[in-house]
Amino acid sequence: MTNTVVQGLPRWSLAVPPLALVVLVLSWGRDLGAILLILVCAGLGAAVIAAVHHAEVVAHRVGEPFGTLILALAVTVIEVALIVTLMASGGDKAASLARDTVFAAVMITCNGILGLSLVVGSLRHHVQDFRVRASTGVLAVMTALVTLSLVLPTFTTSAPGPQFSTAQLAFAGVASLVMYGVFVFVQTIRHRDYFLPVADAETEGEGEDVESEEVHAAAPSGKVALLSLGLLFVCLISVVGLAKTVSPRLESAVESAGAPVAVVGVIIALLVLLPETVAAVRAALRNRLQTSVNLALGSALASIGLTIPAIAVASIWLDGPLVLGLGGMEMVLFALTVVTSILTLATGRATLLQGAVHLMVFSAFLFLAVSP
Repeated sequence: MTNTVVQGLPRWSLAVPPLALVVLVLSWGRDLGAILLILVCAGLGAAVIAAVHHAEVVAHRVGEPFGTLILALAVTVIEVALIVTLMASGGDKAASLARDTVFAAVMITCNGILGLSLVVGSLRHHVQDFRVRASTGVLAVMTALVTLSLVLPTFTTSAPGPQFSTAQLAFAGVASLVMYGVFVFVQTIRHRDYFLPVADAETEGEGEDVESEEVHAAAPSGKVALLSLGLLFVCLISVVGLAKTVSPRLESAVESAGAPVAVVGVIIALLVLLPETVAAVRAALRNRLQTSVNLALGSALASIGLTIPAIAVASIWLDGPLVLGLGGMEMVLFALTVVTSILTLATGRATLLQGAVHLMVFSAFLFLAVSP
C-alpha cells in the first residue's frame, strides 16, 4: 500500500479493522473464557472508534448529508442480515426478534442518541440550532413507519395474535420501502439543503478554529475515501459479529438476574448502534446538531424501512410465526416518544432541558425492559 493511498489516515485506523476481524474469527462459535472475553470487548470498542473515524473520512469526501446516510445504511444493512440469520436458526424463539430489535433501535436513536447529543451539545454551546423542515419531516415518516409496521399488527384480525397475514406483511414491506426510498430521494436530491448543518455565527469568533478546520480542510482523495469505505464495512461487520459473539454470555447473565429475554436484544442493539452514537455526539460537540439529528432519525428510518421489507421477503422460507405487533407498554412509550420529539423538533433550537427529557424517556424504556 503506497503512502499516497494512506495519506491522511492514521496507522491505528488501518490496523484496527483487520485486527478486530481476526478477533471475530478466533472467537466465533466458541465459549468465551475470561481472556477471550476481554479480547472481544476490546476489539468491539476499538472497531466502534475506527468505524466512526472512517465514516467521517467518507463523509468529508462526499459531503453532508451523504456521509450520515452512508453510516446509517451500512450499520442497518449488516444489522438486518444478522436479524434474518438469527431468525433462520432460532425457530419459534426468534418469532419476536425483528419487532424487539426494530423497536429498541427506534427508542435508542430517537431518545438515547438524540437526547445524549442534545445534552452534550448544549453543555458546550448552551443553545444549538437545527432545521425544522428536515427534522419534522423525518419524524413524520418515522411515525408512519412504526405505526404501519409495529402497531397495526396488534389490531388486525386476518391472522391470530399480533401478526400480519401474508398479504398484509407484503403491503407493509412495500410501504416501508417506498417511504424510505422517498426519504432518501428528498434527503440527497430534492431538498438536500434542508439536511445540511446550520451555520452558527458564534463559531466565527473564538470557536472559528474548530469549525473551520472541519469545513475547510482539504477533502481526502478518492482512493483514501474508497479505502475508508471498505474499512468502514469491515469495522461494522466486526461490531455486529462481536456483539453476536458476546450474546450467549449476556443471555446467561440476563437469565441469572431473572430479567426478560428481550433485554438481550436491547443490549445487542445498543452495541450495534455505538458507531452512530459516537458520531452523533462528536457532531454535537462541534456545534453541528443537524448532523446528529440526521444520524439519530435517519438510523431509525433505515432500521424500519429496510428490516420490514427484508423480513417480508425472508418469511417466504422462514418457518414459525412472525410476531410484529407491539404490546400496550411499548405503544405508550412510542406515543410518548413521538409527542416529546414533536415538541423538541418544532422549535429549531435545542437546550439542555429537551435533551434531559429525551434521556429520561430512554431511561424509562431501559428500566421497563428489565422490569416490565
